[in-house]
Amino acid sequence: MRIDAFLHQSPMFAVHRTARRFDSLASRILAADEIGFLEALVLAALFFEAPRPVKPSQLAETFASTRGSLSHCISSLEAKALLQRRIDPRDARAYLLTLRPLGKRCALRAIAALDRLQKEFEDELGKPALAAALIALGRLETRAATHLHRVPRNR
Repeated sequence: MRIDAFLHQSPMFAVHRTARRFDSLASRILAADEIGFLEALVLAALFFEAPRPVKPSQLAETFASTRGSLSHCISSLEAKALLQRRIDPRDARAYLLTLRPLGKRCALRAIAALDRLQKEFEDELGKPALAAALIALGRLETRAATHLHRVPRNR
């Protein structure tokens, strides 16, 4: 197609295509536990923060996610009995999240799966090239965020 030349030079299209493929890959490697990538990240974060409980707002900020998508993710994990949500005794408007025993085991499997995948990427590209790619992606993300604030919405 005529658009192919544009697509081969477009960082936006490359990032979008890669993100879709990473989502598919994450779904496949996490399928045994029936969790998605964001759910795996939430479990890993709670695992690494334990025994300290975590607020959903902290997770949303850390993962650059909306509170809505994170709320959906937390509800899903709670329904699977992987985490526990309780009201923050210092702020009745906020929740605190902790892993349940089944969630700890699931978090360990997810962390191991994501670590294996990370090692494959490092073996394929080399650690320096992977680090450089992450820096480049970070710069593109910052540039996109800057544009978001300057460009008016189409109506």
